[in-house]
Amino acid sequence: MIDGRTVVDAHVHAPRLSTLKPAWLEWADRFSGPHDWRSAYDADGNPVPAALDALLAAEGVDRALLFCEYSPRATGIQPIEDLLPIVAYNPARFRLVANVNPHLHHPLAAEVERQLDLGAVALKIHPVHGAFSPADKELYAAYRVCAERGVPVILHSGTSSFPGSRTSFGNPELLSDVVEDFPGVNFVFAHGGRGWWYDVAAFLALAKDNVWLDLAGLPPKKLSEYYARFDFPRLAGKFVFGTDWPGVPGASRNVRALAALDLPEDVLTDVLSGNAAKLFPGLAA
Repeated sequence: MIDGRTVVDAHVHAPRLSTLKPAWLEWADRFSGPHDWRSAYDADGNPVPAALDALLAAEGVDRALLFCEYSPRATGIQPIEDLLPIVAYNPARFRLVANVNPHLHHPLAAEVERQLDLGAVALKIHPVHGAFSPADKELYAAYRVCAERGVPVILHSGTSSFPGSRTSFGNPELLSDVVEDFPGVNFVFAHGGRGWWYDVAAFLALAKDNVWLDLAGLPPKKLSEYYARFDFPRLAGKFVFGTDWPGVPGASRNVRALAALDLPEDVLTDVLSGNAAKLFPGLAA
């Protein structure tokens, strides 16, 4: 907890460093600032479950969603299996998020089911790092599994600076048909349309009950600027707190920056934990 508030960080990366491309490490070091994220790793670049658990606890994070990624073009391949020891160490704090890439996984539905069976509470799709459209009909098989299992889909929305990325696939407008075709699936737009698509992401979040915005990588003090054309307290009701750890100067700093925005207390509570508890199965347990 931070200042008496429960905190769910719904966007955390804790891969083995040997699986990453150099640009990822440069990104983490640049955006972490004074936050000593490397203290959660051993000398070989492997995450130490006890150390990561202690670091996030010190930052006031009660629950954390751990992302794997299969993006050889951009960041590398970080298998979901690498995260299992972290979850096993403290299943009360950590949850898994699945990831599939249609260029690598076939059939998609079987791989989604396999990763969900490992305990994943959501599916992440990264069209920008994978260079594919999130509206590709091949991905509908993955979305159908999520509909059947009652789990949300997290999609990267917006730009990415990693070499090999294809930013055009981060346009939230590509999801306009998908969110209508799967009204029973909650879609979380990671990074909230970062770059030049904030308006598109916000409009969809307000227009569709099943669209939400993850704040990972967005400086809280700039949120009202990014979404200046919208009723900010109303839009904040669709926010899900996430940091993009380790590319953040500490979760506690972001939480306190969010609190400084003077949102209604019930809205702030939902942003920090309430919305995540609604979206991700078993997170409130």
